[in-house]
Amino acid sequence: MRAPVGGLFRHVADLTRALAGMGHEVGLVVDSLANDAQTETRLTALLPHASLGIHRFAMPRVLGAGDLATPLAVRRLAGKLDIDVLHGHGAKGGFYARLARLAGARAAAVYTPHGGVLHFSSASRSGQVFHLLERALLRQTGAIIFESAYAKATYAALIAEPSCPTVVIYNGLTREEFVPLPPAPNAADFVFVGELRQLKGIFVLVEALVDVRRPDGSPARLVMAGDGGDRQSLIERIGQLGLSDRVVLPGAMPARQVFPQGWCAVVPSLAESLPYVVLEAAAGQLPVIATRVGGIPEIFGPTAGSLVAPNDPLALRAAMQQALDHREQAQAEMATRLDFVRQNFSLEQMSGQIEALYRGLLDKP
Repeated sequence: MRAPVGGLFRHVADLTRALAGMGHEVGLVVDSLANDAQTETRLTALLPHASLGIHRFAMPRVLGAGDLATPLAVRRLAGKLDIDVLHGHGAKGGFYARLARLAGARAAAVYTPHGGVLHFSSASRSGQVFHLLERALLRQTGAIIFESAYAKATYAALIAEPSCPTVVIYNGLTREEFVPLPPAPNAADFVFVGELRQLKGIFVLVEALVDVRRPDGSPARLVMAGDGGDRQSLIERIGQLGLSDRVVLPGAMPARQVFPQGWCAVVPSLAESLPYVVLEAAAGQLPVIATRVGGIPEIFGPTAGSLVAPNDPLALRAAMQQALDHREQAQAEMATRLDFVRQNFSLEQMSGQIEALYRGLLDKP
């Protein structure tokens, strides 16, 4: 994998621990270019579960010299460690796992896009190159795991209908994440957790907040936890809207530490794959307001009718006001969603289904 943080990293970390717990030997191949102190701390925590080691190779974000050298290094490593399965995560991880096979590795190659290449527009030069590579590498792919039906449909539309086996396996949560997180004393009305960038709908959210009122007529308050390239622009916009005393930005924090700071979670993203933050908020037993993008409807299940259109401040404002005006209804919807998430998004299911797929590939002649 290349990504040092975020949902992809969390998925790989969870899968590593789970497979090691099942008795498998697991190793990680990670990027040597984008790592920081936070990444190294997380990787160090995985060492006890990675009996085959953590190996670092250059993985440039777009195209670079590492794209020629790293597949060969992965092939040599796979041979040295007698690897059975190479599982590539994200666009670059998927390329290297399958290019290693093209270079002579004997291991089965499994690929999970995690959005990755699906986020590149077919109208851009980079998108055209990546999509061409995807089509060319399908012959080296033992199976593709999609984290949502949305991702599977998008792959077929953007790139091609896969010629290899495909399966949708949802990201999973641990049992501990289903422990309820009641609001802290003096909690805000709403809480946002995520990157502070335009794609996450942060500007739409603060615009929607302006006229939202509690039943007693006082203005609603919001906590926005996270960091990112648009943080300063967001602060400026909050000031322009007169919200400086109603919006708190505590910085980047783990989601479960932030959730108690608000009564209802808001996920106003303009685009997503299958965001962990929606799963985590649902499991923590918070009401959730979210946009109808990516795989979020698959998480909402029987409550998907309450999703709002992306990039629509008026629609988002109406949903936020509705939640405050009808709290009992919001809590009832939360309970329905919680049951659905508990049944369909467990770490045991995720890791068990992935292990079964590995075994199926290895049993083939």
